[in-house]
Amino acid sequence: MAEIRRPSSSSTVLDTLGEEIVRIITPVSICMFLVVILVSILNTNDSPTISTIANIAYDETTSDSSWDKFLGALLNSLSFVVVVTFTTFFLVLLFYFRCIRFLKLYMAFSSFVVLGFLGGEISVFLIQHFSTPIDCITFSIVLVNFAVVGVCAVFMSKMAIFVTQGYLVVIGILVAYWFTMLPEWTTWAMLVAMALYDLAAVLLPVGPLRLLVELAISRDEEIPALVYEARPVSNDRLDDVAARRRLWRERRIENSNLITENENPVLGGSGLNAEQSHSNQDANAVVSSNSNRSASNLDSSSSYGPCNLVKAEEGRVQVRETDSDLATPLLGHGNVRVPIGEDAASNENLMLEGIGLASSGAIKLGLGDFIFYSVLVGRAAMYDFMTVYACYLAIIAGLGITLMLLAFYQKALPALPVSIALGVLFYFLTRLLLEVFVVQCSLNLLMF
Repeated sequence: MAEIRRPSSSSTVLDTLGEEIVRIITPVSICMFLVVILVSILNTNDSPTISTIANIAYDETTSDSSWDKFLGALLNSLSFVVVVTFTTFFLVLLFYFRCIRFLKLYMAFSSFVVLGFLGGEISVFLIQHFSTPIDCITFSIVLVNFAVVGVCAVFMSKMAIFVTQGYLVVIGILVAYWFTMLPEWTTWAMLVAMALYDLAAVLLPVGPLRLLVELAISRDEEIPALVYEARPVSNDRLDDVAARRRLWRERRIENSNLITENENPVLGGSGLNAEQSHSNQDANAVVSSNSNRSASNLDSSSSYGPCNLVKAEEGRVQVRETDSDLATPLLGHGNVRVPIGEDAASNENLMLEGIGLASSGAIKLGLGDFIFYSVLVGRAAMYDFMTVYACYLAIIAGLGITLMLLAFYQKALPALPVSIALGVLFYFLTRLLLEVFVVQCSLNLLMF
């Protein structure tokens, strides 16, 4: 297991970006590859479509006109996004009221259903396709053990990181394959709609995902969700995470107090109450008690923080007294600096710094991103493998662009929009233009 390394303050963002991208692209590629294999093996022209919440408003048939399919696909995608939005806000409400145990049990039950029922159904398809001899008792025992161990690996106990990662990829594969059984027009409309939803949910101030992340940071709590972690989190860094979050919360309260002071000039220039003065004295005491240790690492002549470090050890918090303390390094960079004295608008952006991937420095990607990436290439595999190659390269390029934007802008960004936009664009360009060109070249014995 590789040790988590952070570059020195003289390194740049791009020094470790390649390694970070490879660590997240590898499981995404494996998930997409296995979905393409399942689609190629199990899906045929006469394969039945499934009835889910994604096609509850309109049931597409081959006899419908293109316009009817388009309108029906829009209606299905709108219904699906509305259901996902209300469900996400409901989960935010449960998290707000600290129903953490219920959320964990719900996630564990969902994982068990996916591994047990969806996994069992796909296993039956594969057994029938390859005519594999197996009895019902053995199959049931293996399936139940597989599902239970998967739930324990993801939620209930701490296992080896590669076991947890493997089960998360399997969950993504199973769900993505079932989504590929939706009608074609509904699938494409749903992909575009979910990319737009992801953009709004993360970036809008009232977006449910943004509210959920802000609430988790303000409470020093982890969000119970299916999230793939590209590398393990060292136990030695857990105190660092808590310290950063405490500092974020204290600075936010401090900024609100300054705003209140400015809006009430009656208080005068030194109009702080006793509680605020006491908290400021405590903060100054903490900083002064660690000034000797931090002086060797901090250049007093610079108004920037070269590296954002907060270390909690034995009840003491070591901080660097700059506004960049609020930023948690995502990719361990050292040259992205935040100047002192920025306005309220930039302070608002600081609230989400360090949350885009993981506050511990590990890259994290939601399992929904795995699923919809794989749905796109799975749907492309139903047409031609040339479109699969094009869509795969487009998705990987979009994911790389998103990770680079995350590294530079240091704020939470959605992972779906860029990759889905490029994937859909390359699919139709390949299907309508490149395939015709390649076929004509092949028929005329031309090579390029």
